[in-house]
Amino acid sequence: MRRSIPLLCLWSACYCLAAGSPAALGAEEPLEGGLHTAKDRPAAAKAAVRFHLRTSKGPEHEGCYLSVGHSQPLEDCGFNMTAKTFFIIHGWTMSGMLENWLYKLVSALQTRERDANVVVVDWLPLAHQLYTDAVNSTQVVGLSIAKMLDWLQGKDGFSLGNVHLIGYSLGAHVAGFAGNFVKGIVGRITGLDPAGPMFEGVDIHRRLSPDDADFVDVLHTYTRSFGISIGIQMPVGHIDIYPNGGDFQPGCGLNDVLGSIAYGTIAEVVKCEHERAVHLFVDSLVNQDKPSFAFQCTDSNRFKKGICLSCRKNRCNSIGYNAKKMRNKRNSKMYLKTRAGMPFRVYHYQMKIHFFSYKSVGAIEPTFYVTLYGTNAESQVLSLEIVEQIGLNATNTFLVYTEEDLGDLLKIKFTWEGTSRSWYDLWREFRSYLSQPHRPERELSIRRIRVKSGETQRRLTFCVEDPEKTSIAPGQDLWFYKCRDGWRMKNETSPTAELS
Repeated sequence: MRRSIPLLCLWSACYCLAAGSPAALGAEEPLEGGLHTAKDRPAAAKAAVRFHLRTSKGPEHEGCYLSVGHSQPLEDCGFNMTAKTFFIIHGWTMSGMLENWLYKLVSALQTRERDANVVVVDWLPLAHQLYTDAVNSTQVVGLSIAKMLDWLQGKDGFSLGNVHLIGYSLGAHVAGFAGNFVKGIVGRITGLDPAGPMFEGVDIHRRLSPDDADFVDVLHTYTRSFGISIGIQMPVGHIDIYPNGGDFQPGCGLNDVLGSIAYGTIAEVVKCEHERAVHLFVDSLVNQDKPSFAFQCTDSNRFKKGICLSCRKNRCNSIGYNAKKMRNKRNSKMYLKTRAGMPFRVYHYQMKIHFFSYKSVGAIEPTFYVTLYGTNAESQVLSLEIVEQIGLNATNTFLVYTEEDLGDLLKIKFTWEGTSRSWYDLWREFRSYLSQPHRPERELSIRRIRVKSGETQRRLTFCVEDPEKTSIAPGQDLWFYKCRDGWRMKNETSPTAELS
């Protein structure tokens, strides 16, 4: 029973949001210019925000406490005024304690940027409340961070451009308020699955937005949960990255929702998928030799179809710490697939297959698989996800990905799975036979497969092994071998007919 509390609390928060506006729930009105006021907050609430300058990677060492107006701790703990400064901001908490992910993030930052200052913003007394109360405290915490940054700006060598605010869940919106309140422009804000309840669809001054820093990048990993959104669904940064579509994350398992509820494991699923954004960011710090790439796309379905694997005109970007600022971009949605654990990187491939049909086969719902063979390894058997119905006498585009680097692709095995027919299928086929007794078996023809690598942007064409045998039916295989670099073949029309 105890495990169900976090989800129930989020449900209640969403119910409150549906019942009234954030203002009706106690959120403060913006002042002129879009800023918010904390003048009506009790003084005790302001003292509930502490700043830990971490001097060790271990959780047992708290480091130094910083406070506005007191310069001695900066000197005693070796605060480097000219180096990068990270502020890590946690979110709502049921335990009242800092969680393990925070120490992993601290350690990863200190390993990657050895001269940097890493500051943990501890607002546990305000975060360990009912969710609605914690939400109403986010502006106060943001204002406290802004005051700390304003004070540091008075020190020689300190620059807001070197400041990177990293906020998880509710902490992402805290970072947004801090960037809004501060005198100047913060260099970067990273939102790690920003909280959704009470923030979805609200005005930009009441949540994280691109206006809060020179560069705002966001990872969305849990944008759905049984009718509500734990993480915010809408784009709120300059670039918004949705790993695995922003919902089901590999390794967080439990496809059977009813079973999850029965065994009390829903809270673990929520934590795993919501927190995945943090671990993707940590991965980008510690596995910089294996960067994950995301690709710009209008929506998840188009990405699943394999249409959006272009890097032209800044349409792809590294994720996490390695993300590069995209000039003149705002609310650019990007997608990628990942593995279940570190390193999260996978290798994306776009596959274009033209299915020829010289017979009337009617509507088909096939199950296709491919196996890719490269110079380094061969892939597992990969399913071709059919987002829309297969187009006959047309080019169909698919997305597949592998967890291993296969090297240069050499050949492809294409499989049409034999159908396991139910009594209903048999009856439907029998009726079709009665109406068309001479109807031939289902059969398609494939002459070549065109492949584009998302990571290398290389294009390859694979031709069928035997040009005289291009037909395939359920339960059969076809082999394709690399026949050229690039996609254009003899007698083909202009490339404008191709999908981008």
